[in-house]
Amino acid sequence: MKLHHIADAHAARSVAEKLDSRSPLALDCEAAGYHRYSDRLCLVQLSAPRDTWLIDTLALDASGMLRSPLEDPGREIIMHGASYDLRLLSRDLGIRVRGVFDTQVAAALLGEAALGLSALLERFLGVRLPKKYQRADWAMRPLPAEMLEYAAADTRYLATLADILRARLEKTGRLAWASEEFRWLERAASGKEDPDPDPATKLKNARHLAPRALQRLRALWTWRDEVARRKDRAPFRVAADDVLLKLAEAPPRSIAELARRPGVSPILARADGGRLFEHLDRADSIPEARIAPGRRRREGSLPRLAPEGEERARELRASRVRRARELGLDPGLLLPNKTIVEIVRANPASLEELERVPQVRAWQVEVLGRAALDILRV
Repeated sequence: MKLHHIADAHAARSVAEKLDSRSPLALDCEAAGYHRYSDRLCLVQLSAPRDTWLIDTLALDASGMLRSPLEDPGREIIMHGASYDLRLLSRDLGIRVRGVFDTQVAAALLGEAALGLSALLERFLGVRLPKKYQRADWAMRPLPAEMLEYAAADTRYLATLADILRARLEKTGRLAWASEEFRWLERAASGKEDPDPDPATKLKNARHLAPRALQRLRALWTWRDEVARRKDRAPFRVAADDVLLKLAEAPPRSIAELARRPGVSPILARADGGRLFEHLDRADSIPEARIAPGRRRREGSLPRLAPEGEERARELRASRVRRARELGLDPGLLLPNKTIVEIVRANPASLEELERVPQVRAWQVEVLGRAALDILRV
């Protein structure tokens, strides 16, 4: 298979001509979120039977060359763990991929225990993928030849793997289940999330903080975000969440003390400690009565179920576990816990009503619907 690195408009035009067909394409994306402030799209990998293209999305606008082949519903686009990449393509290039076949979803519906691409390729094809660049900085330029080869391997074998998994899905009568899940992935990718107005309170253990410490945590979160944005660095690489929590509970009194705190770089303390103390001073100046409380539930979440509803949810979870074992599936795949709560809350009286509950799939109704309605009727 020939490898092409596409980093300018002239090369992109030649690729666009080769992509003008309806043969399946394997697709993967690399982003920079582990190292950089923004998880922007950095590289798109595409594989056809004879060629693999590595498209540098930091060097050129790839939306024009990719939109037609990736948005064609009559063309199969093979991906692995597609959810995140689909959102990246929608957000950064405005592309809504159609015709997805997700090998990770397919393997999950077949009851495979290990769902990573490396594990599946080794199991079904005897291919071992290198792991050296799993957490590489894909925003660095130029990209070394070794990294380009690593990226190409992510799509080079996907079509063969998809053929094997498709045959197994057909044999088990689960291909329609997979197709439904693929379409859900496509629809979900274009949804836009509203920015969280109070992200600091989502940190683990933040809800246990006293009001003043919680307000300091908000200030520390803002400070870390400012530093991370300016340095184009992932926020956790500036200071980990648990470091912010400890600083909020026991704030330092000086830059020298800040530099001695575990998890705080002395260089960071000297360069940005002054700004940190400005944020903390403002947090400490707010009267306690005006400090907003932390969230006890996710914003917009519904109240807990009544006792009889909780009992029905428990019975439905137990029924799901039994059926999942019969099918060789993970219970959470057969029916997630939060979907069970929505079903109990909606209290459907028929299979048709059950299928209209948000997030419920037709295949889930097929395999568990009657049992669910029996539980709800009690």
